Formats: sequence, C-alpha cells, structure tokens
Amino acid sequence: MTPVLVISIILIYFAILITIAHLTTRKSTDQTFYTGDRKSPWYLVAFGMTGASLSGVTFISVPGETGNTACTYLIFVLGNAVGYLLISKYLLPLFYKLKLVSIYTYLKERFGLASYKTGAAFFLISQTIGASFRLFLVACVLQLAFFETAGLPFAATVAITILLIWVYTFKGGIKTIVFTDTLQTLFMLMAVITTIFIIAHSLDLSFTGMIDTIISHPYAKAIDWDWQSSHHFLKQFTAGIAITIVMNGLDQNIMQKNLTCKNTKESQKNMHWFTLSFVLTNMLFLGLGILLYKYAEVNNIDLPKRTDEIYAFLALNHFGLAAGILFLLGITAAAYSSADSALTALTTSFCIDILGLDINKHETKRKKTYIHIGFSLLMFFVIILFKEINDSSVVSSIFKIAGYTYGPLLGLYAFGMFTKRKVNDKFIPIVCILSPILSYIINTNAIGWLNGYRFGFELLILNGLICFIGLWMIRKR
Repeated sequence: MTPVLVISIILIYFAILITIAHLTTRKSTDQTFYTGDRKSPWYLVAFGMTGASLSGVTFISVPGETGNTACTYLIFVLGNAVGYLLISKYLLPLFYKLKLVSIYTYLKERFGLASYKTGAAFFLISQTIGASFRLFLVACVLQLAFFETAGLPFAATVAITILLIWVYTFKGGIKTIVFTDTLQTLFMLMAVITTIFIIAHSLDLSFTGMIDTIISHPYAKAIDWDWQSSHHFLKQFTAGIAITIVMNGLDQNIMQKNLTCKNTKESQKNMHWFTLSFVLTNMLFLGLGILLYKYAEVNNIDLPKRTDEIYAFLALNHFGLAAGILFLLGITAAAYSSADSALTALTTSFCIDILGLDINKHETKRKKTYIHIGFSLLMFFVIILFKEINDSSVVSSIFKIAGYTYGPLLGLYAFGMFTKRKVNDKFIPIVCILSPILSYIINTNAIGWLNGYRFGFELLILNGLICFIGLWMIRKR
C-alpha cells in the first residue's frame, strides 16, 4: 500500500468517528460524559464491548502467540467466560443498587476514605499502563505502514494516534464510545474473517478442509498437562476467572459501559451475549494464528522474530490490497476501541475518585478537559518508554503487569463482599502496597522455593490472596 492510500484510509475512518461523536453529543448534558445518560441499548453495548475487550492486543498478539504457546490461551478464555458470568450475577446488581458512577465509591462506603483512594489509585496505574501497551501496537503498525516511509519518528506516530482519540472523546465521553465501539468491532471482525478466507483460498481449502487443517495442526494443542509450566491448564483456567473479575468487573473502563444500560436486567443481558461473542471471537483469532503459520510454511516465507509482527507482516505484504486495507482498518479499530474508553475511564475516575468533583456542576467540565489532556500526555510517555524496554509479546506483558497492579483490587473487593468485618482503614494503603511486592518476591524465587513451579497468569490470585490476608490482619475486633 502506498503512503497516500494509508493516510486516506485513516482520515476517512476518523472522519466517520468524529461524525458519530457530533451526532451523539448534540443533546448532551454535563453528566453524559460519565454515564451516557443511562440510555444505551444493551445490544449495542454488548457488540461494542467485544472489540473493546479484545483490543489490538488480541488482534495482533494472540494470532502470533500461537507459535509460542499453541492454543493454551483458549483455556484462559474459557476461564474469562466464567468470570464474566460471575460479574453479571454478583457485581452488576451491586453497582446498580448503589447507583454508582465510579465503581470505587463502593470501597469508601465499605471501608473508608483511605481504601477508596487506594483502590482508585491502583486502577489509574493499571489502566494507564494497560491502555498504553494496547495503543503501542497500533502505533507500531501505523509506523510500519505509513509514517516510517514518510520519515516521521515513532514519537510523532504516537502523538498523532493519541490526538485523534482525544478529538472524538473529549465531549461525549462514554456515550460516544458506546456507538463508536460498535463500528470498531465490526471493522475488526471483517478484517479477521476476510483474512481467514484469503488464506483458505490461497491454500485451496474448503470450509471443512480449513477446519481440519486447524484442528490437526501441532499448534492446535490447548491443554498443557505439565504442572510446572506457566501454561498448565488449571492455572490458565483459574487465572482467566480471576483476571476477568478484576480487569473487567473491578475496572472502571469496562463497568462504565455496562452502567450506561437502563437497568440491571438489561446490563446482565448485555453481559451474557457479550460473553458468548467474546469466546467465539477468540477462537476465531486462534484459528487465524494457526492459518498464518500454515500459510508461511507452505509458501516458504521467513517470518519476523517478534510474534506480534507476524499478522501485520503477512497482511501488508502477502495477502493483497483488499486484505491490507481491511487489516489496517481492523487493527486501528481494535486498538482504538479499547484505548478511547480507557482514556474516558481514567478521566472519570480521577475527577470523581481522586479530586472528588461533582459531575452535576458546570465548572467541573473545564477541569475534566484539562484532566483528559493530562492522561493523553501520560499515555504518550508510557508508550515511548515501553518501546525502549519491552522484549516480549504485548499480551504477555499486559497480563504480567495486571498480576501486580490489579491484585490489591481483587483482595479489597473479595474481603468487602465475602466478609462483614471492618478494618483499620488507615493501614489499607500499606497492605495494598506490600501485597504486590511480596508477590514479586515469591514469583522471582518460585522455581527454587516451590520445586520448579512457575507462576503464570495465576500470579494475580496469589497477589489478591496476600492482600486478603493482610486485610484480615488489620481487621477491627
């Protein structure tokens, strides 16, 4: 693809998003940015959440990762599905009952001010890092497809990428995102399905032949029986449940969308249908990963060493113009569908949880704009730093970081919901800081201390358990 074609596609795409932003904010109020006026149709939220939850990480990293860990990620996804059902049953009714805008307000009512601020702070750290990592992927693809040829540095690519997000989210916030996520999910799925059929046609495979090729491939292995492996199926499944609960159920980014539905029943309906589409779409990505490697093997193509670059490399250089255009739209849509809502959630949480602003007051609007800009700049610097220090796949990096930063949130909510004990609120920040530190020490020495055991994504559970024990130790008698 020529640079002119690439930039034209991107400009048209964002013109559509900005048009949607304009149409959805014509009758907006000061609360629209935070709550979407609680009028979002559940089916739009469900479809849009598919793209937001998968993000550019799934789009780019998961297909390539099949070359490293086969389809063991599928067990993790099945654990995710159980986690979503638990969120629907227990967390959504609680949050609607309390009429929360920020879900961390629950911690203030349950424990106290220190707990509330600590939980919000851990979310802000986790979401800033996670959203930046996801956006890093689309910046890399745009750099490869256009900006590198144009002679622009990577930092300029990142700056332009974040600026475009800010333009269409600063006014409408979560209401705009519910609608733009729907469009972005559609582009993402079109890109993947088209790529699969292009590969099948190139390899002269019928539909059943394609399924047989995927199932019979060595990378189709989904269950790892080695208990010492970080990808052991039981570790993957339990970690999938825990990570979903904290990275979705205890995450302002995802729950803010759920809370834009009219009531608890519609929000739960949204979650159930979303869970089904989430599992099926991930299976689609894993199948695509196997087909990418099969295509390269048949055509004797030397693939990039970094697995995150494999899909982009083949789509932009070997699958033809139409596939390249759809890939570019797909990765842009996938990355932006999570990054835009993350930026909105960060702004919401900082305004409400840290600054304690009243969203009903008009003067809050000006402060919200400055905070929105501030988090945009922060994400820019995190992406630049990540590029310099990262040497593994982004999907692995995200869940590794989540194991440390979301653990205290898991401990806080578990203790709050499953016990009736009060705690000494002033000591909660100490417990929440110590739990990831102790988790890191145990993880670093696990092989020697635990007879060769390696922690995978289940590190989050250990972190949450340590936090839970710490809260029990500072309980009031």
